[in-house]
Amino acid sequence: MVESVARFLCPTAVFGDVNIVLIVPDGVGLRNVVLGNVARALDDRHNVTILHAVPDHLVADFRCHAGADVEWESLTPYGESPLAFCLRHTISYAHMYAANTRGMRLRLMRPVTGSWRTRTVHRAAKALGRCLAFPTAVDRIERVYFRYVQTRPEVSAYGDCLRRIKPDVICCSHQRPPIVLPPILAARNMGISTTTAIFSWDNLTSKSRIVAPFDSYLVWSELMKQEFLKIYQSVPANRIHIVGTPQFDAYANSNLLWSRKVFCDHIGAAGDKTLICYSGGDRYTSPDDQDYVRNIMELIRCGRIAGSPQMIVRPAPVDDGARFDAVRRDFPEIIYCRPAWSKVRPQDWAASLPTASDVQFIANLTHHADLNVNVASTMTIDFAIHDKPVVNIAYDVHDPPRFGVRLWDYYYKYDHYQPVIELGAARFAHSPEMLAEHINTYLRDPSLDRENRKKLVTLELGTTLGRSAALLANTLEQIGR
Repeated sequence: MVESVARFLCPTAVFGDVNIVLIVPDGVGLRNVVLGNVARALDDRHNVTILHAVPDHLVADFRCHAGADVEWESLTPYGESPLAFCLRHTISYAHMYAANTRGMRLRLMRPVTGSWRTRTVHRAAKALGRCLAFPTAVDRIERVYFRYVQTRPEVSAYGDCLRRIKPDVICCSHQRPPIVLPPILAARNMGISTTTAIFSWDNLTSKSRIVAPFDSYLVWSELMKQEFLKIYQSVPANRIHIVGTPQFDAYANSNLLWSRKVFCDHIGAAGDKTLICYSGGDRYTSPDDQDYVRNIMELIRCGRIAGSPQMIVRPAPVDDGARFDAVRRDFPEIIYCRPAWSKVRPQDWAASLPTASDVQFIANLTHHADLNVNVASTMTIDFAIHDKPVVNIAYDVHDPPRFGVRLWDYYYKYDHYQPVIELGAARFAHSPEMLAEHINTYLRDPSLDRENRKKLVTLELGTTLGRSAALLANTLEQIGR
């Protein structure tokens, strides 16, 4: 009561502005924090600095979306030493062996690629990680790793930076890039609160360990919170905050939507025909996308998919699209919609940077397309938000299979995808014939599985659609207070 009265009488004088630093190491973070309006929501009330990895000539493209008073500073390059590289991967392997989720077991099956030095270090780290696969051992070697990195000059440089900025809280948009470790260690030395967002639904159960010792964590939903508590048992529940994810907020903004005619004119489609969208993955995680697109086009041409629907192909933002060239030549009727992202380095998610125009385009694509096809993609949620049916491809086009086991036994065994299967929020095609059958069924009656899609969205989003940026900003304000 006293605090409420004081805040009403003299909010700034009593409590002051909160100084907030946002660490945004990659393009997905820019999409969520900057284009997703988190920075603008904070800038309206507080002092905000963004530490970023955007090339100088592209910073201006994002400034206008973050708020007029936001300060932008480049992250200090972090050259990871061989010992730090080995320690980090040892911790990651030990963490995955200890947590032992289905996703991690599948990840541990993947062959190591790269130079002979990289392969050698990974093999050594994996062997050592297997020996250290219990929580207390992981915690101990992690402390050794942090103490070693603590001696790096980058940590000292960030100390000088943070003493100048004087932040009350630091929030990182991604929990795994090694480049975020030095500023977080510097903040810990100075007693500054730190937090990070778990930026994707599969990151806890199928990816390696969180890279830095954050004080608190921002998750999408109660489901993700329970996953966190199960895997990171030493973290108290009160340090985990449910804030949703800003990546879906644009879907609640009706001002971004075009009419169907404008959308179809924009992509060169006929407005009176059904639109099927194929959402691709990157060439490493979904290497057969071009073959699945060919299957669909053959099914359309021969009439197995009824009604001569139009096919939209949207590759992953990191994909250069070259692997679709042959199928596009053979089927020129394909509507190819390359994401409007800047690629600073080819095939590198961290160096692929989004644009506001692409945020608007994907909002319209998910709104106007009649059906989506993908391979175990997050786009299943995007289209479910708009109540659009989704068919997941679950058959192989190569023998032996790409990942050493059948596609169904690989991607569809990952923990994060089990709710999609268990809720019946999508249908699964185990053959090209079944793919045609599911597409025809959904196009005849798009309302099929509607309640299941709603349940998936409610389970995964955790908050009201369109409110995540505001909730995340309020949470950072509370932590900073």
